[in-house]
Amino acid sequence: MHRYLYYSATLLLAVACQRAAVPTTSIPTKQRVVITGIDPTKKPGDDFFRYANGIWNDTARIPESQAGVGAYSFMNYPQRIRLQAILDSVSTGQFPAGSIEQKVGDFYASGMDTLAINKRGYEPIKPLLARIDALADVSSLLTLVAEEQKAGNRSIIGFYVGPDNKRSSINIAQFSQTGIGLPERDYYFKTDSSTGSVQRAYRTYLTRLFVLTGTDAATAAKNAAVVYDIEKQLATAHRTNIERRDVKANYNKLAVADLTQKQPGLNWPALLATLGVRADSVNVGQPAYYDKLNTLLTTVPIDDWKVYLKGRALTNYSTFLSQPFVDASFAYSKILTGQAVKKTRAEEMTQAVDGSLGEALAQLYVKKYFPEEAKKRITALVGNLKKAFEARINKLDWMSDSTKSRAKEKLYAFTEKIGYPDKWRDYSKVDVKRDAYFENRLSANKNDYLYSVAKVGQRVDRTEWHTTPPTVTAYNNPPLNEIVFPAGILQPPYFDVNADDALNYGGVGMVIGHEITHSFDDQGAQFDKNGNVTNWWTKADYAKFKARTQQVIDQYNQFTVLDSVHVKGALTVGENTADIAGVAIAYDAFKLTEQGRSTAKLDGFTPDQRFFISIARIWRVKTRDAYMGMYVNTNPHSPAKWRVNGPLMNFTPFYNAFNVKPGDKMYKAEKDRITVW
Repeated sequence: MHRYLYYSATLLLAVACQRAAVPTTSIPTKQRVVITGIDPTKKPGDDFFRYANGIWNDTARIPESQAGVGAYSFMNYPQRIRLQAILDSVSTGQFPAGSIEQKVGDFYASGMDTLAINKRGYEPIKPLLARIDALADVSSLLTLVAEEQKAGNRSIIGFYVGPDNKRSSINIAQFSQTGIGLPERDYYFKTDSSTGSVQRAYRTYLTRLFVLTGTDAATAAKNAAVVYDIEKQLATAHRTNIERRDVKANYNKLAVADLTQKQPGLNWPALLATLGVRADSVNVGQPAYYDKLNTLLTTVPIDDWKVYLKGRALTNYSTFLSQPFVDASFAYSKILTGQAVKKTRAEEMTQAVDGSLGEALAQLYVKKYFPEEAKKRITALVGNLKKAFEARINKLDWMSDSTKSRAKEKLYAFTEKIGYPDKWRDYSKVDVKRDAYFENRLSANKNDYLYSVAKVGQRVDRTEWHTTPPTVTAYNNPPLNEIVFPAGILQPPYFDVNADDALNYGGVGMVIGHEITHSFDDQGAQFDKNGNVTNWWTKADYAKFKARTQQVIDQYNQFTVLDSVHVKGALTVGENTADIAGVAIAYDAFKLTEQGRSTAKLDGFTPDQRFFISIARIWRVKTRDAYMGMYVNTNPHSPAKWRVNGPLMNFTPFYNAFNVKPGDKMYKAEKDRITVW
């Protein structure tokens, strides 16, 4: 699951929850859920991921339009088929102007009208390109950059709004590093063949975009080189993904007056005014980036900046334009992900509606696909998981009583969001026309921007959601101390109202335990029960905690994918800590149920075995090698195999359930099994 990092624009303040009585008996099974896909030729203690998923893995075929197949994020592909059916229906119906059906239906229809889109070519961005050509100096450049930010055309300013980490009840203006087109800074400096292929594909992409706007091939190649060179210079000042995990280093609340003196080239008062921000101070997550930008604004010629801004605009808007621009974008992403063919236009437009009018479309989705019974059962599961986590805190032999007390206070201060928001976003200001796809996208972007910037200096809205309900994901917001489980993930293999407790606790139960633990991982542990970055630990306890998370880093550094590519332990430590604890918490909670206390077999498996098989099933994922290469470099989650085998090789009840012995490849001596929580 993903979690919202400390630098996200979408963090809220937690509210206290009362301890509720938690049912400890299982809910009767309505229908037996049979486990399939087991490879009986494999030994569970050698590679449990392969044992549980081997037959499926050998027979699963990745659709040519996808980078992978299976559970987790790849379940969003079948989800989009559901959403597409809704959109196909409402886009052909007659609905009152301004209704959610009219807005999402006409938005979708405008994107499906490729004849009209292709006829316009790149006409929609000609005025912007002309404005860039007319820039005379840095002042006018910064004005354009700030104005375009409002339309979603982001370039050298990484602006968002989110809670103040030292006063999490109030939103402040925040600025982060940005300005590059490759996945992250290291792609500009690595010299291996795989990275070189991505670099060449990106420069080819930029060149192609310039050619499509009427530039001759030689000049287009020079322009691409200019864009790439500026991006590379900006990348030198970027922190790595691992460095960005440092919560305190990313909190630099600075007075605007001081920034103006330190970085005069950025003219912060004028920049903020154009952005529509009224503030005496802002948080600058990565100050070195803005120091570098301040310098480059004076050392890079204005004509080169014009080329750069055109390049950013073309890449930002390429998928809004005619087919040649869409094709150019796909040719680049194909190298990144290994995806063989483009998604269907309907799937792309479904994603576009979900991204632009997400909560409007979600209202139609939850009416059709999300039963209230699911919400009730998940609420009970969350309560049971919290009870289990409290018990684990009480048993910790490395934590003092005073820190335990504060940890439990934080646990019971969680806000829990399940299924969908209590109140929906208002899209009344989004102007949607059936024959204006490009303008519809910009109208939605501008609405999102105004919605966000209006929060500066205001109290955090505790009811706000930061993913759309149909999305297959879950998240934790440390500055909010909240855990969120959208309707999209509350379906098989994670959750099934007809399934026995073993499958549901091993599935969504593990997810819940994972998200709870994020409030106590290397980042979340630095936030108190109210979501503020304060130290609630004793010095000795925190040192012991850091030593245990270092064990996690060291262990995962040894894991490999694609034969020899190593997992980045320092990048994935938060997710790995949450995986290890999530399994343990879910198991303890499962043992509180009637089935968990039983030894009766179902379909030949004990309750414990079904629990662990369920854990393996929820990470049943198969990806293309190119995608996995990028994933390991950029994603804070470990690859699917290690989200199963990593936690289980550290968990003694798994050894007992499958008789794992010395000599088995997953075996670790009990003293070497990692327990953080």
